[in-house]
Amino acid sequence: MNKGIFLDRDGTINVEKHYLHKIEDFQFEEGALEALKIFTELGYKIIVVTNQSGIARGYYGEMDLVTLNNHMTKVAKEAGGEISAAYYCPHHEEKGVGKYKISCECRKPNPGMLLKGIEEFNIDPRQSYMVGDRLSDIKAGKNANMKSILVETGYGKEEKNKVDGDVPIYKNLLEFALDLQKNS
Repeated sequence: MNKGIFLDRDGTINVEKHYLHKIEDFQFEEGALEALKIFTELGYKIIVVTNQSGIARGYYGEMDLVTLNNHMTKVAKEAGGEISAAYYCPHHEEKGVGKYKISCECRKPNPGMLLKGIEEFNIDPRQSYMVGDRLSDIKAGKNANMKSILVETGYGKEEKNKVDGDVPIYKNLLEFALDLQKNS
């Protein structure tokens, strides 16, 4: 079985910008590219799991998101980080429009996207991590039976007061990657 690092995107890998969907607005968090390289070198499958209610609300389309995720994956690979997959939830139960206004298993804190990655990449959740900047990321990791990590980027500084004491908190993705590297 493989081990995995499941990563929230906005506020964890890239700088949080409301309803980000344009490549020109995409900016990696400080140290994120180096962190992705470290995870890859340590043998982790990297899987991005991101709620995208902007699609549900009609602010942008799924192809806009796919184009942006492809850009992120390409830049990460050029820096030595191998993103295996980027899953997204385009739904919102209350604010969605049309086919996107549904309750689903993929919207974090539900574990649907994580379970899909576990199955698709033969990942052992006990050797894996869910890293994000929101309580919903932490809960999704726990709901998928993996260790959850909070980073203080994005909404992390505000959210850290809401998490249980058993959730490790790091300044950013790179600090977590370096700690993981040190203890491997």
